Amino acid sequence: MITVSLCMIVKNEEEVIERCLSSVSDLVDEIIILDTGSADKTKAIISKFTDNIYDFQWIDDFAAARNSAFDKATMDYILWLDADDVMDDINRNRFSALKESLETDVDSVTMEYQLSFDEYGNVIFSLRRNRLVKRANKFRWIGPVHEYLEVGGKIYNSDVSIAHKSLHHDSDRNLRIYEKRLSKGEKFSPRDMYYFANELMDHKKYKRATQYYKQFLGTGKGWVEDNISSCSKLADCYHYLGDYDNELDAVLKSFRYGGARAEFSCRLGYHFLQDKDLSSAIFWYKLATMLKPTREQAGFQNQSFYTWLPYLQLCLCYSQLGEYKMAYLHNEVALQYRPNDQRMLQNQKFLEEILGPEVPGINNTEGKDDTPE
Repeated sequence: MITVSLCMIVKNEEEVIERCLSSVSDLVDEIIILDTGSADKTKAIISKFTDNIYDFQWIDDFAAARNSAFDKATMDYILWLDADDVMDDINRNRFSALKESLETDVDSVTMEYQLSFDEYGNVIFSLRRNRLVKRANKFRWIGPVHEYLEVGGKIYNSDVSIAHKSLHHDSDRNLRIYEKRLSKGEKFSPRDMYYFANELMDHKKYKRATQYYKQFLGTGKGWVEDNISSCSKLADCYHYLGDYDNELDAVLKSFRYGGARAEFSCRLGYHFLQDKDLSSAIFWYKLATMLKPTREQAGFQNQSFYTWLPYLQLCLCYSQLGEYKMAYLHNEVALQYRPNDQRMLQNQKFLEEILGPEVPGINNTEGKDDTPE
């Protein structure tokens, strides 16, 4: 069985750090924490779990801090987490099994990172991250902001998931760091352009964000998942700016970087729905229902587009066409994903009143075999 060092960097995390460490402390063989300037009870709480607490002078460089933590690890593999990350019981068991079974020639293990959840606890956004790496390889973190772990060799895509349960976020911190770097005349890498554009968009600086997304895509040197994400975010910016022609162009540009994805199929469906071209809208929403993300797909995923959303939109399209039976069937599929969704329940009631004895699978035995096309 492999041994694992948990390495973390923290600052003023008294509200979440105990929750995080309690969920993983018994699964790892060593805990190493770098504190970058806490002024609250963070270090006192951490001391319940480990004596390996180190002070690190903050220099506006996340990679430097993470690399320093990694340098102090002594076990076979290194696991990294943020203070507001949590591992639930199901994934604790999966991680324990992983430790028992992992082949020692594996260089890095990816895990799903669940970033946000809906009101029913379903995962909305997720991506995959290199989360557990072989210490002997001395993999390094790259980038002062939105740092990434540069890995190579044999990669194993595990079934373990980490949940991000943030309570607070210093929303201006990363933007300040990027602006400071720009003011010093630093030349941004393509990756910097992408993440700076993300920060600008998050702060509703849409026009400036479009400039950096286009600049990033123009380099031709971006990671394919960042290219695809840029097209989506660029479309968002144009939408907020009311520039719907460029919004459509950004969506279509995404197909240059990979196959069809449900996110963009739904966006095209919405575009044609707004234009009242219901036939085209139905085509794109139907395509979305046939597309599934793969475990190997490392990019940012909005699960709504792969589950309930296209079915709900198909319900709307068919209702507008007066095809209430098809509308009802698609709404029923959407309800399977969100059985307490009030919009879908209202749709169900409305359509049952219209259809009466023609409700598929309820009052009409012929309807029980009907399925959405």
